[in-house]
Amino acid sequence: MNNCIGIDISKNTFDVHCLADGSDHHIDYTEKNIRDTVRHFVSAKPELIVMEATGGYEIPLAEELFAAGLPVAIVNPKRIRDFAKAIGQTAKTDRIDARVIARFGATLQPPATDAPDKNVVRIRVLTARKRQLKKMRTAEKNRTEHSRDEFTAQSLQTVINTLNAQIAAVDEQVRTLIPASPELKQKAEIIQSFPGIGEKTAAALVTDMPELGTLSRRQAAALTGTAPINRDSGQFRGKRMTGGGRCEVRTMLYMPTLAAIRHNPVIRSYYNRLVSGGKEKMVAVVACMRKIIVIINCMAAKNESWNPNFA
Repeated sequence: MNNCIGIDISKNTFDVHCLADGSDHHIDYTEKNIRDTVRHFVSAKPELIVMEATGGYEIPLAEELFAAGLPVAIVNPKRIRDFAKAIGQTAKTDRIDARVIARFGATLQPPATDAPDKNVVRIRVLTARKRQLKKMRTAEKNRTEHSRDEFTAQSLQTVINTLNAQIAAVDEQVRTLIPASPELKQKAEIIQSFPGIGEKTAAALVTDMPELGTLSRRQAAALTGTAPINRDSGQFRGKRMTGGGRCEVRTMLYMPTLAAIRHNPVIRSYYNRLVSGGKEKMVAVVACMRKIIVIINCMAAKNESWNPNFA
């Protein structure tokens, strides 16, 4: 894959490297420049355009590329960093990063990302904002433990109340957006039919894991970081550990998994069997988490609501 383009995006600029001709371009991140760049890419007919998921900066350019029908892969930045280390690229500038991203695309050929529903994009932004608000609320709650001054205590509580209101407002926005998209609404209803999964968790899953329904069992487990990873070398056999994947999805699934262990007969039976077999309780919980995401992926693939036979 020689006709691959790598794009490194920052707040005000983006750098482009084209493998086909080896050219580099440093471009101001403006609407006009985005349109001009997309027109150039349409003429160049690249096999793949690769960019990192930067937490939002990539969205304006990515939306225009999707609208033009160009093949775009939005990848985890950690994969790019690991690739740079593997090829011995230690220097780091925006231009170098664009070159590394292009080489990553040509070498590993990540699959093109499906054009996201606009409602999905907005919900992801809102979900990220909710995580920020909850982090701030936790920090303020922690400060109340050490507050001995009445005014300070009242100030902390005022901020906590405000954050609670903002979190509720974000949740309300998400609830109104999902019904506006028939595809999201249907998938959320299917997921919510799983005993132990509520409305908020279903909403988070359809937005943070849009691939649900298209994955294999192993891919679904790996994407959530609930699949055991081998750590063997020679005669050494390391302890299997879970990790990686989308930590926000794994964190969000924790409480629903505990609810499913109590109220879902299939998950409760699976958990009890693991614990009776000598597994540590937390190991059993993670295993249940993995089983839940695999079942939900199967439900979404078959477009069917909860049925114990999925287990």
